[in-house]
Amino acid sequence: MITVKVKKLSHYDESFPLPSYETTGAAGADVRASLGTGESMLLKPGERVLVPTGLSMEIPQGYEVQVRPRSGLSFKTGLMVLNSPGTIDSDYRGEVKIILGNLGSKEEIINHGDRVAQLVLAPVTQAHYVVTTEELSDTARGAGGFGSTGKN
Repeated sequence: MITVKVKKLSHYDESFPLPSYETTGAAGADVRASLGTGESMLLKPGERVLVPTGLSMEIPQGYEVQVRPRSGLSFKTGLMVLNSPGTIDSDYRGEVKIILGNLGSKEEIINHGDRVAQLVLAPVTQAHYVVTTEELSDTARGAGGFGSTGKN
């Protein structure tokens, strides 16, 4: 298990747990909206917002924290994490905020304490990109892009 240091910011609600796994086999730890007691955010269809969590993190070098949608929230509402998966880099020390958008057809409300996303710790391998003047190796797919492998 890898340790991620978490700092509670001044507007973090102390009654909330830190990001937590809801089941023993969960890959993602749920994170909550920290808006202020009794506060909420209204999202009209097509709108997007930054949802504060009241937390900042020290992620070990060589790792990232991915921000992903919660499947239940996405299924039951029009709310989605827009840059999914979002990346929190190991050298970022600011507040973790969740970019939520309302992709549905009705207004949605985010309440203080709602679980708005899940965080997944993942290893990172950085690439060394080099320019080549040679042809790239051939594959069966070649340059075939979107939809090139068929519908099924």
